[in-house]
Amino acid sequence: MSHRSRQLRVSSLARVEGEGALRIVVSDGAVKRAELNIYEPPRFFEAFLRGRAYTEPPDITARICGICPVAYQTSACNAIEQLCGVELDPPLARLRRLLYCGEWISSHSLHIYLLHLPDFLGYPDAITLAADHRELVEQGLAVKKAGNAVLELIGGRSIHPINVRVGGFYSVPSPTDFAPLAEQLRRALDYAVHTARWAGGLEFPDVELNHDLLAVSDPHRYAIESGDIHSSTGLAFSTAEFPDHIAEDQVPHSTALHATLDGRRYLTGPLARYTLNSTLLSPMASQVATEIGLGSECRNPFRSILVRAVEVVYAIDEALRLIQDYETPSRAAVHVTPRAGTGHGVSEAPRGLLYHRYDVDADGIIGSADIVPPTSQNQAAIEDDLRRVVTDHLDLDDAALTALCERTIRNYDPCISCSAHFLTLDVVRR
Repeated sequence: MSHRSRQLRVSSLARVEGEGALRIVVSDGAVKRAELNIYEPPRFFEAFLRGRAYTEPPDITARICGICPVAYQTSACNAIEQLCGVELDPPLARLRRLLYCGEWISSHSLHIYLLHLPDFLGYPDAITLAADHRELVEQGLAVKKAGNAVLELIGGRSIHPINVRVGGFYSVPSPTDFAPLAEQLRRALDYAVHTARWAGGLEFPDVELNHDLLAVSDPHRYAIESGDIHSSTGLAFSTAEFPDHIAEDQVPHSTALHATLDGRRYLTGPLARYTLNSTLLSPMASQVATEIGLGSECRNPFRSILVRAVEVVYAIDEALRLIQDYETPSRAAVHVTPRAGTGHGVSEAPRGLLYHRYDVDADGIIGSADIVPPTSQNQAAIEDDLRRVVTDHLDLDDAALTALCERTIRNYDPCISCSAHFLTLDVVRR
């Protein structure tokens, strides 16, 4: 079948967040095009931020995504706080990390149980999966509910939290508020460990990516809410140096920009985080990773489900540690006085590194903003992976090959709605 020309199309990808399409063109046995078509209209959030106060980005950018709003809030806060020379009080910094753990738990669980597992077990969706694996899916929903409970307690609600502000929070919980949450998280931890061990028995194609990997790193802990930026080639740079290394370009088939690292294709997300930071996992998460066959690094995109499962174990374990050590902060927020300049902030969204930049004047008014979400950074790597997968499986019929391509895309858990935006818009009138 590889000798003839073929064209594969999927007009609407299933089990991903947002709307995207797939187009593969094969001619004379060679892959000529492999396109992840992101056709959602641009979101224009960067334009919405112009002329707004320096205090507003956490609330505005949270609306970019209902799955990972805390990531947008945190990167925004990090950028403004960096610009204004503010550091959170340690109890507030720990509370922000705890909030972010809730998002990792919730988002990763959604992907593992409802979006990704059906691919490995031969089901078209989570509903039919639940018919045969009811207990597993119920456990997954319980884990997700525990993550949501963290978001609700600290953030005020699980979708687009309203309690986050530049400098900290509007209000903070008391230690007694955490008692029922801790019990819920302990049950979720048992479920998460069981799921990771169970997933370790799945069969995975033997694939290894050779892209540069990029992630936030912290020498003292597994990076979630802050850190410097490191690559698998040994490159390390500060958040403020992100624009010196990352360039974005528009491609005709996507409203998401493609990004390069010093001119090279790269990948961010769970594989990058784990490969660069696995030695900093908690003892429990590290033990689970060893049990399910993950070494010190992972470059197989199909095994990303295992990395996410380990990160869920880590996030729950870390959340319980933070709750155990919690002391009510003496104040809910640090006072932040605006000043003119440029602020840069990063954090690790469940899907990967999320960068924010804000230019602010002396009155605290935003002149320009730049947001680089993980899915747009990963788009070129996903398309390269598609080319390799199609090239290696041209003997499959169109239906089977199309299904494999969709499965390949879901390995990356793309958040398409986050990534849709334009670099520039030029209007020429004649």
